[in-house]
Amino acid sequence: MRSGTGATAELYYEDLEPGREFDLGDTVVDDTRMRAFATEFDPQWYHLDDGTAEAGPFGRVTASGWFTASTFMRMYVDAVLSRAAADASPGVEELRWTAPVYAGDRLTGKLVVIDRSPSRARPGLGTVTLTGTLRCVRRDTDVLRIRFRGWFAMRSAA
Repeated sequence: MRSGTGATAELYYEDLEPGREFDLGDTVVDDTRMRAFATEFDPQWYHLDDGTAEAGPFGRVTASGWFTASTFMRMYVDAVLSRAAADASPGVEELRWTAPVYAGDRLTGKLVVIDRSPSRARPGLGTVTLTGTLRCVRRDTDVLRIRFRGWFAMRSAA
């Protein structure tokens, strides 16, 4: 059984018990990458225009929430999906951007297994409900909260 990145899987549905936590590590928000993302996918003034953003509600250019969510996804892949027998995801149930993110912010990530159940529609898979957070270290505040579900292969099916 392969992981989401093609490596041999070591985490299966059975390993994802409710209450289990994963440290997703940390990353520093790079200004160039943050602005490149905004230029391509979310070209609003508060993500790109320094002068206008300074006079705006956040005091300077902020990362797009979608950039922040994509940063979370990358951290999740690197720390968990790269070694998990993951299938697909049936979707996101909640996504909240709770504080602005700025270039230079160091973000730490955490993932918690909330619930799980065997799939009725897809034998050999289980549905796992997860919550994740990204936290800005400098401001000691959460900047993203997400709750979603993922399908993971059962060890017995591998």
